[in-house]
Amino acid sequence: MEPNFNEKQICILQVAEKLFAEKGFDGTSIRDISKAAKINIAMVSYYFGSKDKMLEALVLFRTDDLAIQIENLLKESLSPLEKMGRLIDFYITRINQNKDIYKIMHFELSSKKRVLNFESFTQVKKRNVASLRQIITEGQDLGIFNLDVNIDLIAPTILGTFFHFQMNRPYYENIFDLHSDEVFENYVKTDLTKHIKRTINALLLYEK
Repeated sequence: MEPNFNEKQICILQVAEKLFAEKGFDGTSIRDISKAAKINIAMVSYYFGSKDKMLEALVLFRTDDLAIQIENLLKESLSPLEKMGRLIDFYITRINQNKDIYKIMHFELSSKKRVLNFESFTQVKKRNVASLRQIITEGQDLGIFNLDVNIDLIAPTILGTFFHFQMNRPYYENIFDLHSDEVFENYVKTDLTKHIKRTINALLLYEK
């Protein structure tokens, strides 16, 4: 499915995303979505065909722009280390802004009720890994990055740390005294992001 959605499709996807996050994919019907979006069921079917196809479109809608951002980053006149820092910023910012879709994806993957392995999403992931590989290879060619780097595990390291923090929010709110949404989000943007960058740098850079 192409990522170029019209205004009506985007409205439907945003409504579906909210309902999927609140009620779960299986707990949300096409009728629920059409009612919340204030359109008839036939229109939803016309645009997406099925609920599974809608989920595919939603994932692509929320992830494709990140791939474009990362690809544009490759063209900037920055060192490989600076590009990695910016890439981590992109990941954290985009995921933090779109927590609902990642919450939905995590539940669907962990419950094993369906496999989110549709071709469009796979292609986005491949694009992201290819861009990451290009940055790291550039750093290796310049003698900045360690040659013994498992590139395919860099993104899971970034995302795994972020999602662990989010999924255990009450615990971290307590130990770090993050007493409001604003303070919590600021901690994610500053301290957590800094920690992730240091972790990735430790994997990439030669030991001194």
